[in-house]
Amino acid sequence: MCLKCGFLYLYNYGVLESLKLWLQHVVLQHNVAVDLSIHTCIVCFTYWSRKNLGFASLKNFELVNFVRIYVSSMNRTQNEDTVRNSGVGGVCMMSNQWREEQHSSFINFISRFLSANSFRLNVVPIAPDFIFNCGGVSIAFIFVVNYNCDNPGPIFSRAQKLKSQFGHLYVVVILPTKEQNDSFVRSYFRFGMDIGKPTFVPALDLEMGFEKIVRIAHARGVCKKQDIVSKLKTERERSVQGLDVYLGVVSSIPHVETHDANALIQTVGSIEAIAKASKESIVENTDISSEKAETISRFFRDPKFYLSPRIC
Repeated sequence: MCLKCGFLYLYNYGVLESLKLWLQHVVLQHNVAVDLSIHTCIVCFTYWSRKNLGFASLKNFELVNFVRIYVSSMNRTQNEDTVRNSGVGGVCMMSNQWREEQHSSFINFISRFLSANSFRLNVVPIAPDFIFNCGGVSIAFIFVVNYNCDNPGPIFSRAQKLKSQFGHLYVVVILPTKEQNDSFVRSYFRFGMDIGKPTFVPALDLEMGFEKIVRIAHARGVCKKQDIVSKLKTERERSVQGLDVYLGVVSSIPHVETHDANALIQTVGSIEAIAKASKESIVENTDISSEKAETISRFFRDPKFYLSPRIC
């Protein structure tokens, strides 16, 4: 029986499903969270058969590591394909001073990762650590690879200085330990940083930090290329206009003020929901008085009331 026919035979009789359940049990024993698809199970079955590993070998770290590495490589490949297929690449400028302070292996990783994601790398003397030109927009990054709990001040003062020079600035900080994370949070508020100005992005290790940098640059480029920001602004303006119309309609009910209309939209919802709401429901869910609640209820239910000339 050929290997392909063997897989079909196993699949038809549910053995792969059993293998999938077993693999899930194995990886959970070692606190590994992965998505085990049928394709992954087939690959793992091939590995299992070639290594002649028994199903009872729940302490087999070799198999667990294989599953983790394989699934991780598949996920990373899919992410890189998504970036490449988006049609958004660009240029990455790296500070020559920042480069001199890094280990050569990490610089090699950066070079390979940028190439895989359609970015060209240039090493130049710039104030930030990185500047990405992507999709017609420039994004600057400060990349803090060694956070010093005893002297965090220079990071925040540098961020304050550069945020006035760049419209899009992000600060990626490597915080592998709880001590560093706690120190960073305390320092963030102690130095009076405004939330989002600039945006600080924590990461657990160097590779994760740089991947986040590329993802942010790519997302910014896609937004610029597809004019997503303008679309969101237009949508927000329409939403605000719709809210103004809503408030105008509800506040036209006798004795109902704008404050009451805001309370109704936040607690009851649409005009249709208000029309269906009882007096008791309105009183219970808002701070509107009983008299106003009765007026609102009558307005939507009593034709003699809402057609009365008194409304005009």
